[in-house]
Amino acid sequence: MELMVPVDGGEVWADDSGGDGLPLVLLHPGVGGSAFWDPILPRLARQHRVIRYDVRGYSRSPRTTTRFSLLGDLTAVLDHFGLDRAILAGSSMGGATAIDFALNAPTRVAGLALVGPGVTGYEGLASPELMAQIEVLAKAGDMDGLVALALRTWAAAGPDPDPQATALLRSAIPAWFTNHPHLTPGAPAFDRLGELDVPCVLAVGERDQPEVVRCNEDMAARIPGCRLVRLTESDHYPTLREPEKVADLVLEFCSGVS
Repeated sequence: MELMVPVDGGEVWADDSGGDGLPLVLLHPGVGGSAFWDPILPRLARQHRVIRYDVRGYSRSPRTTTRFSLLGDLTAVLDHFGLDRAILAGSSMGGATAIDFALNAPTRVAGLALVGPGVTGYEGLASPELMAQIEVLAKAGDMDGLVALALRTWAAAGPDPDPQATALLRSAIPAWFTNHPHLTPGAPAFDRLGELDVPCVLAVGERDQPEVVRCNEDMAARIPGCRLVRLTESDHYPTLREPEKVADLVLEFCSGVS
């Protein structure tokens, strides 16, 4: 069931597969909307109630005109669906949001399945050179240049051409700039990872940026009891590169969470 969910000062597109049992909520990365999960969604939804949504400005969600936080919107989505407790599966930006929520509302999180997650408060995750290149291309209004740069950076393990990653990026890049003036960043979470007290698995793409790989290894080492899984053929798009392996990993993890 697709619907628009009200959030503070706006709304987001969401989809609920329906079903019983402990829900699984999917949080997408900054390099693609919730369609990032499409390659594995059918398998997940056969066994679980799956809820996903597009962050403001991404894909089917309207752009925002008011201040907002990713944590606040996740809370609003869970409240809208009446979810007192859920498993959160988050990739990159979505992984950082899942961690923030688990730190702020630990009783509402049954488990964390993290796929190339980000985290606030980690030094060296964002490359100044990359940010400078993005700024130059954005000021020039060069969407093709931004897509090409993003493909080289986050989709290096993909084919050439890479229509799936390209489509995800074209739907995501406008939100980078429309959200930036309105987004309230999350509080630093890296130094608080030791406070997490939920089952956790973290999958890192070994062909992702070295900064991301290093960050994910450091995160797994700090999260108590976290299982680190290495995806040897994946960059920042594991659901495109190794969908069956990612689906197996998430389903196996969910089967052990109660």
